[in-house]
Amino acid sequence: MAQTPSPILSFFLVLALLLSFTSVSNSIRDHQHNSYQIFDVSAVIQKTHQVFTQTPQAQQEEEAKPTITATAQHNSSVLSFSLHPRASVKKPQHKDYSSLTRARIARDSAQVNSLNSKLEFALSGYTQADLKPVPTAVQPEDLETPLTSGVSQGSGEYFARMGVGRPGRSYYMVIDTGSDLSWLQCQPCADCYQQTDPMFDPSSSSTYRTVSCSAQECSQLQISGCSDGKCIYQINYGDGSYTMGDLATDTVSFGNSGSVSDVPIGCGHDNVGLFVGAAGLVGLARAPLSLPGRLRATSFSYCLVNRDSSSSSTLDFNSAPPGDSVFASMVRNPKLDLFYYLDMVGINVGGETLSIPASVFQVDGNGRGGVIVDSGTAVTRLNTQAYNALRDAFKKYASDLPSSSGFSLFDTCYDFSSVGGSVRVPTVSFLFASGKRLSLKPSNYLVPVDGRGKFCLAFAPTSSLSIIGNVQQQGTRVSFDLANRQFGFSPNKC
Repeated sequence: MAQTPSPILSFFLVLALLLSFTSVSNSIRDHQHNSYQIFDVSAVIQKTHQVFTQTPQAQQEEEAKPTITATAQHNSSVLSFSLHPRASVKKPQHKDYSSLTRARIARDSAQVNSLNSKLEFALSGYTQADLKPVPTAVQPEDLETPLTSGVSQGSGEYFARMGVGRPGRSYYMVIDTGSDLSWLQCQPCADCYQQTDPMFDPSSSSTYRTVSCSAQECSQLQISGCSDGKCIYQINYGDGSYTMGDLATDTVSFGNSGSVSDVPIGCGHDNVGLFVGAAGLVGLARAPLSLPGRLRATSFSYCLVNRDSSSSSTLDFNSAPPGDSVFASMVRNPKLDLFYYLDMVGINVGGETLSIPASVFQVDGNGRGGVIVDSGTAVTRLNTQAYNALRDAFKKYASDLPSSSGFSLFDTCYDFSSVGGSVRVPTVSFLFASGKRLSLKPSNYLVPVDGRGKFCLAFAPTSSLSIIGNVQQQGTRVSFDLANRQFGFSPNKC
């Protein structure tokens, strides 16, 4: 005959069941809390309207007045450029936000092609001796893209305000972590595009010097030539854009924070392509000719504001990463020591770590694959296997959101036009080998595409190089700690 449990034993059994139920309930509640976050849709839509009506910052042309002088041997001082989204420099010339978005995506695709072209060249086995500048018989129209360019195209680039020459004059320059040599358009100009600032006149700078063909800097160019003893540079981009001119050195000024002499810079007399609005480009790649390389900088960092805003931030050199940064290791590609590769190992969506092999994010033995952080790319590209896993998980956790048709390269979109304020969306995080994670804000992965409430998941698949783009970086101070070979990501530090 079965024995009846004692009252005391029954009490503890009931208590154990209650505690177990409470624990499970709390676990479910915690999971739900960590799986979703609130997205203020109305605030984002408002910005898409303001981008066409806001008055761009009227930057007064002023002489850069350096207060300190940094040299290659002394780089302990923090040097800073102001940093602006293109929309704050020149108002977009588009009929609506949809056409602006398509133009940004087209320019973004060109940037991705350029990065992949640099990687393929490095893997091809060609040497510097195999490449020479294109002769002038090649006409500009042979290299032009059929797309309209620059400001009229409204790309999502970010501009640093950099001083060049002595006395210094300030110029808006595109920042690019995927390029080495900094360059700007110069007088006299055989073929130049429209820029916001007056064109640089090398004869007006007392510190401007052309570089000889035998100089070390000339040998560090990927494509170089020689004319009348002067070193000639040429840089080709994946979209057919190019710049060509004299390799020189000059003084670069960082607002009121300092100046650096003898910085390698391309003085472009023949420039064609999608750079309209900017005077040139600031190269931030891992290379001797880049600005960090010339400064022997221990670090540099930037914070990219929302590209539809009129606000600005800074690009800093030799500044310590914020104390609350999420750190991740830099890794090297033995075949190409130009890009900044990130030791990423996974993705978490809606509180779920996706089943993606870590090898999907790594550089293989042939120098292909891997994940880089790039300032010039807008939309993050992920290996197709990783992208499919992210997209499918996001759609699963966002099944209650009103879906919409795709848009350009985006295949996962939602219709928030009837949303009066905010929606609840799944979380997205990047996972690093250090065990740390970078949690993205909703605006870092759901972007407006038409100004009427259509939003798309801001990722795209790739069969080549994976790239963390600037949409995912917006609102975060991204530190490139070169001395310690690590990245730092600190949200809300613009």
